[in-house]
Amino acid sequence: MDGSRRAALDALGNVLRIRGRYREAERILVEALELARRAACSRRRDDRLQLAAARNSLGVLYKYMGRYGEAARLYRGGLVICRALLAADAPLTATIHHNLGGIEHARGRFAAGEPHARRALEMRARAFGADHEATAREAVAVAALLEGMGRLDEADGLYRRALRVFERVHGPRHHEVAVTCNNLAAVAQARGRASEAEGLYRRSLAIKRRLLGTDHPDVAITLNNLALACKRQGRYREAHRLYERALVIFRAALGPRHDKTRLCRDNLDSCHRMH
Repeated sequence: MDGSRRAALDALGNVLRIRGRYREAERILVEALELARRAACSRRRDDRLQLAAARNSLGVLYKYMGRYGEAARLYRGGLVICRALLAADAPLTATIHHNLGGIEHARGRFAAGEPHARRALEMRARAFGADHEATAREAVAVAALLEGMGRLDEADGLYRRALRVFERVHGPRHHEVAVTCNNLAAVAQARGRASEAEGLYRRSLAIKRRLLGTDHPDVAITLNNLALACKRQGRYREAHRLYERALVIFRAALGPRHDKTRLCRDNLDSCHRMH
């Protein structure tokens, strides 16, 4: 019974996270982790692997909440279990490597995240081939870290290759397409191509709003980015409006102290002064 309840809590918590309801998701996923910990005392292999999966789920949530240290500890504990019990290229192991790379990206420690992201990419490519959507997702993760290190040509190539895969597999209006367009726009922005960046951000924003609604923090991320593209083209009034909308969403979903909230508030203040 505990196993079924644990699985149900994990599924519910992940759905709440995807919907941006982070505080509700935390309560659910903490309970799931506690059940997994109790079950793992039996030392049965399946129960220990469920513990690794539960640690991963809560870690993903904490990353979105900006609690990077807690997320990293949860991931590393799960990775220890996976390495002890699973084959080297097991899917859960690849997922945790992917997430460890994502934590380092969120912290701005891009070089530290690259080995984890590369490892996940290699594992997916061996398992599924170079043109599979799972491999494309890992390519996007590697590209984001390369972008952070200023290796824009490498990042651009990986993003574009992944975008072609996502559009072929899912069509032009999938969430993976939106995420990749947002990232490609950032590369264009870094190269000084603000108009190209704006077009990609608007495409990403339209997809996210259709899939996630207008009040999701993922929507606010692209609103903030689009505002920057508008500001760099001298359209301060429009940028100011976009920053204000993003800030409302971040405050409601993440709270006033989250890194994304603070950054957006600083961007709004800067735009206000320039305008």
